[in-house]
Amino acid sequence: MREITYRQALNEALAEEIERDPNVFLMGEEVAEYNGAYKVSQGLLDRFGPTRIIDTPISENGFAGLGIGAAMVGLRPIVEFMTFSFSLVAFDQIVNNAPNMLTMSGGQFNIPITFRGPNGPAHQLGATHSHATECLYANVPGLKICTPATPRDAKGLLKTAVRDNNPVLVLETELFYSHKGLVEPPEQELLIPLGQAEIKREGKDVTIVCYAQTLPMALTAAEQLARDKIDAEVLDLRSIKPLDLPAVLNSVSKTHRVVIAEQDRPFCGLGAEISFRIQSEIFDELDAPVLRVAQEEVPMPYNETLEKAVLPNAEKIIAAVKKICV
Repeated sequence: MREITYRQALNEALAEEIERDPNVFLMGEEVAEYNGAYKVSQGLLDRFGPTRIIDTPISENGFAGLGIGAAMVGLRPIVEFMTFSFSLVAFDQIVNNAPNMLTMSGGQFNIPITFRGPNGPAHQLGATHSHATECLYANVPGLKICTPATPRDAKGLLKTAVRDNNPVLVLETELFYSHKGLVEPPEQELLIPLGQAEIKREGKDVTIVCYAQTLPMALTAAEQLARDKIDAEVLDLRSIKPLDLPAVLNSVSKTHRVVIAEQDRPFCGLGAEISFRIQSEIFDELDAPVLRVAQEEVPMPYNETLEKAVLPNAEKIIAAVKKICV
């Protein structure tokens, strides 16, 4: 194992998959000549050339459709959105075409396409550049969605997504690109199955279900709660769809209390679905109501102080845990 950044892990995954399969290519805004807006594709143009690393116009609807067409004829495109807030311009392609083509063609066309890029609020980007889109896309049958929060998960999930025969969204976190973590060396194959959650911290008093941006918040909260003799288990979903429901139920059955920390807004959110599944499957295991920590129900402010007030954080998670544990 060696320590690399989230950005480097994604770069390795892209390089390994492009080298492994001649049908794989990367396309998106500034992915080639500029080495990517966040330098995730650094060096790939020099290594693989302009037929495998392709700069596109600023037209998300156009190049998302181009990617879907390429997938229909047997290629495996990786489409980068500079931010998933911009993917809303390509909503028709991602929601109407990519996930429906297999069924509507009577099984004639698989769509092995990966859509990837940063998702969720970063720092002072304003309302239109801060969308957490996971719940929008999780509502669509035929789409798979993963939310890696560590460099190891970023590499393993992206490689798995590229090999999947269905459209997969890899929702990265802009604020994590420089985060470091331990990842297997390149000569050791790393594939992490979609739909497999991971316990990032063992505990016995309460389960904190989290993903993406809320993982470090949950780990920070758990460390602080330990000083108050509350032993929190941190469960990182890693995939939104398929959802690893057995992992959630097993953890909650052990701790009997649960707080769900989500980076999106609460109404019609991921936490609502998980709460329903918990109460319908293991209601008798609960010793307290399911609580949720999420964004406030307002457009994202640009002002830094207001933005912090709107977003979930470790302090809000701690307060929710104490409400059901103390």
